[in-house]
Amino acid sequence: MQRRTVQVTNRLGLHARAAAKLVQVANRFQSAITLARSDTGQTADAKSILGVLLLAASAGTHLDVTTSGEDEMEAIEAICRLIESKFGEEEGRPGS
Repeated sequence: MQRRTVQVTNRLGLHARAAAKLVQVANRFQSAITLARSDTGQTADAKSILGVLLLAASAGTHLDVTTSGEDEMEAIEAICRLIESKFGEEEGRPGS
């Protein structure tokens, strides 16, 4: 099992487009991937769009990412890289 804490830093937080990207990346892996808000402890399966959206993770929210399975290292790296890269959104672009 791998665990890492990352901060949501994009301006709009974990909105629909960002959540969809996160779920898409999570579904590439066989490992179980769980997200948990550090402040409330609320958890979600990273492979579920509804669960990820219900976290309501705004900018500044810290998320604990946990992976468990045969490709857990690759999974946690990919998820954390996506969050740290602000979901590939360019600042200043409409909708970002």
